[in-house]
Amino acid sequence: MPIFYNDEERRAWSLAESLAEQAEESMREAEAALETWKTGKEMNRLRCIRKGISESDAEIRWSASTNAKNAITNNGFYVGLATMYYGAASAHYSRALYLRSLGGRPMAA
Repeated sequence: MPIFYNDEERRAWSLAESLAEQAEESMREAEAALETWKTGKEMNRLRCIRKGISESDAEIRWSASTNAKNAITNNGFYVGLATMYYGAASAHYSRALYLRSLGGRPMAA
């Protein structure tokens, strides 16, 4: 637990921590969406092989499917959300560091 110089610095740091946690949750969602896409692609490939459909045609069919489009859309959305949260967290960490640089006596934690 860091030692803070004032309440404003403590609030900035706490907000940054909260935003970083939200960013991590968004990245977990993005990873889950990517895993859904990969799993679906492989299952589609195997299904097409059993039916005698070439791998390139299987790839085209998977790319055109609603499940593939939804998984890619979800992945892009959550990556964008995580990027936003990480950027906001960075700004608040910077603010906390700036407030610390102003000096003063440390507060009790």
